[in-house]
Amino acid sequence: MPVRSLQYDKRSAILGMTNNNNNLPLEYNMTLSINRRTALSAIAGLAALSITASDVLAADKIKVGVLSLTSHAAAFVAKEKDLFAKHDLDAELVTFQAAGPMAVAIASGDIDFGVTAISGALINLAEKGAVKIIGGALTEEKGVDGQKILVSNAAFEAGVKTPADLKGRSFGITGTGSSFHYMASQIASKEGFSVADMQLKALQKVPAIIGALKSGQIDAWSIVPHIAKGLDGSGGAKIIGDIADYIDGYQVTTIFTSTANVTDRPDLVKRFMAAYSEGIADFNASMVDKTGGEAATEEMTMLIHKYVYTDRPFEKAAGPIKAGSMRLQPNGKLNLASVQHQLDWFKAEGLVAGTITIDTLVDKSFAEME
Repeated sequence: MPVRSLQYDKRSAILGMTNNNNNLPLEYNMTLSINRRTALSAIAGLAALSITASDVLAADKIKVGVLSLTSHAAAFVAKEKDLFAKHDLDAELVTFQAAGPMAVAIASGDIDFGVTAISGALINLAEKGAVKIIGGALTEEKGVDGQKILVSNAAFEAGVKTPADLKGRSFGITGTGSSFHYMASQIASKEGFSVADMQLKALQKVPAIIGALKSGQIDAWSIVPHIAKGLDGSGGAKIIGDIADYIDGYQVTTIFTSTANVTDRPDLVKRFMAAYSEGIADFNASMVDKTGGEAATEEMTMLIHKYVYTDRPFEKAAGPIKAGSMRLQPNGKLNLASVQHQLDWFKAEGLVAGTITIDTLVDKSFAEME
C-alpha cells in the first residue's frame, strides 16, 4: 500500500472519520477500520492513564498531630509504609510537645487528626462542639510494660522510695488538666491522700519536665517506659512504680478529629482510621507480639528512630525504643469505660463543664467501643 494511503488512514482514524466511499478498494476500507480501532484503543488507554493520574493528584491532604514518642508509632508506620497513600491520603505529620496545643490545633483547623492523651483542653473543645474522639491508641495492658512512676535522685535519697511517699512532694505535669495531672491524682487517691497534698508543677513541655526531674527541681513524674527506663538506666532518675497498679485498663491516648470532619467528611475519617489501624497492626506484630521475629523488630525500630530519639545514634536509641513499645489498641478500639472514668474525674475537679456527656466527647461511628 502506498505510504500516502497509510498516512491518510491514520489521520482519519484519529479524527474519528468513517470511510463511506464505496469506490475505494476493499483493502483501504479494512485498513481504515483496523487503524480506527487501534487508535480508539490507544485513546482509551490514554484516558485510563489520565484517570489514574487524576486519582493520585486527588489524594486528600491531611495533617496529623503526633508526639515524638514510641506510642505514636502507628502514624510513623502509616507514613513510612505508604498506608496513608494506600487509602488516598497525602499525610503530613506535625510534631507537638504537649496534648493541649494539639487539641487547639484540631479545633482551629491547623491539623486534621490528633493522637494524644485526654486533657481538659480536649474535653472543653468537645463541649463547644469543635472536636470528637473517634478511637483509641495506647492502652495499659497487664503483662506489657507500661507507664512508670519516677522520682529524682535527690528525692530518692531523701526517702521517696514508693508512690506512697509522694504525699507532700512535687510532681511534674505539662499543665492543669493534663494526663499527668490525672495520673498524679489517681496515685494519690489509691495511696490514701489527695492530689491537693502534692505540689503540681506545670512545666508545659515534656523536655522541660525531664530537665527538672534530672536536676532535682521536681520530685516525681510519670511517663511512658522508653523515657522512664532511659532516665533510670542513665542514672538521671529512679523508677518507683507502675501506673497500671493505680489505673485499671487506662486508655492513655485517643484518636480525635474535628467535629466538622465527622459531620461533613465521614469518608475521610474512615480512610484515616483504616490507614492508622493498619499501622497499629504492623507495630503490634513487630514490637509487642514479635510475630515477625527479630528481623522485623529491628526493621520497625529503625523506622521509629526516624521520629524518636533522633538526636541519638541508632545503637543508643534502639534499646529505649524497644522498651517503650506498649500495645496500641487493634483497629483503634476505644476503652469507653476508661474514657468515662477520666471524664468523671475532670468534671469532679471542676476542670470541665459538669454537663458534658460521653456522647458529646466521643463519636462511636468509626471504631469498636468496649
